[in-house]
Amino acid sequence: MTDDTQDHGPSGQRAAAEQEKWKAKGVALRAFFYIAGTHLFAAFVMLLFYLGQHAEK
Repeated sequence: MTDDTQDHGPSGQRAAAEQEKWKAKGVALRAFFYIAGTHLFAAFVMLLFYLGQHAEK
């Protein structure tokens, strides 16, 4: 049997390297959105505390 998913030629190595670059970009993009989302959520919570502190009681 042959394994058609593994091409050890130059074009196969290039395709594998390109696929790894896409994976790395995906991880970086996902990390950016998670970090940005966490900061936005934290800012919203801080805004709620600020507004609650300055509300008329």
